[in-house]
Amino acid sequence: MTEATETESPAIKAHGAESPETGPRRAESPRTGSRRAESYEAVVIGGGTAGLSAALVLGRARRRTLVVDAGEPRNAPAAHMQGYLSRDGMPPAEFLATGREEIARYGVRLVRDRAVDVTRGADFAVALASGRTVRARRLVVATGLRDELPAVPRLAERFGRDVLHCPYCHGWEVRDRAFGVLATGPLGVHQALIVTQWSRDVRFFLHEVAEDELSDDDLRRLAAAGVEVVPGAVAGLVVEDDRLTGVRLADGTVHDREVLFTAPRAVPRTALLQRLGAELRETPFGAYPVVDATGLTTVPGVWAAGNAVGFAEQVVNAASGGYRAGAAVNGELLMADLDAAVQV
Repeated sequence: MTEATETESPAIKAHGAESPETGPRRAESPRTGSRRAESYEAVVIGGGTAGLSAALVLGRARRRTLVVDAGEPRNAPAAHMQGYLSRDGMPPAEFLATGREEIARYGVRLVRDRAVDVTRGADFAVALASGRTVRARRLVVATGLRDELPAVPRLAERFGRDVLHCPYCHGWEVRDRAFGVLATGPLGVHQALIVTQWSRDVRFFLHEVAEDELSDDDLRRLAAAGVEVVPGAVAGLVVEDDRLTGVRLADGTVHDREVLFTAPRAVPRTALLQRLGAELRETPFGAYPVVDATGLTTVPGVWAAGNAVGFAEQVVNAASGGYRAGAAVNGELLMADLDAAVQV
């Protein structure tokens, strides 16, 4: 990777990420003296909450660790994150910046780059978009997922503001306002029912869902919760003075609404795991890797954490998953080294 494309935070440089104890090893060619791929004990792919949490544990365990961060956190549209004890209301960007500073204290290196391929031999070779290759004895994949929003005009531009997807993340902040829920599939009814915990004024826009697709139980529950069912396709949102004021149907009818909830289509970023042959499981929110309690995938030496293992992993869950993965990686490396030493 050239100097022009590699980005490291000042904190990482200030804390000596290239120290002899924790910095990367570079193999020298006996004939040419040229540098081969950098070698680490662990490479963490993804610099969000799960990845940084795993890196923090590994750094504190004195493992040579690299974090590859493409800089695309899922919660970037949100101004604040909620529900994380002691961090409630903290801006996601500030949270991640703090995490990057913390891992730097323990010699963990972070590069702004994208992992585009990975192969497995005696160790793992991770190819980066910059053209550089790094090697690792163990991998933690924390690449998360991408949200695909319904193709409704003006919806994407309001996402994270007054177009929301998670009432546990944002419900308190918008409580008692006029809610709309845009159906995107069979789970829309569940979302419409859940948000009534935060507002008694809820309208459920069926959009592309036909009324006869709702079961009798669905209709009874919606009625019991006081949710008004609105048939017909949604043509767009009404935005005035930089705030949502209504939902416009295809027939021109406008429903006054202040907040719109909708469930994006989750697109798991599993390309690297598939490249390694990891087993995936199908869920209503996409295909995710099969993992054990520590995040170990079906590929030996490869862990996954955060939204890389499921749609509903909140920030606090991602931090916990990354911690477990980091501790498991350290433990396995220790046992592997001890077993090798016994056999000598």
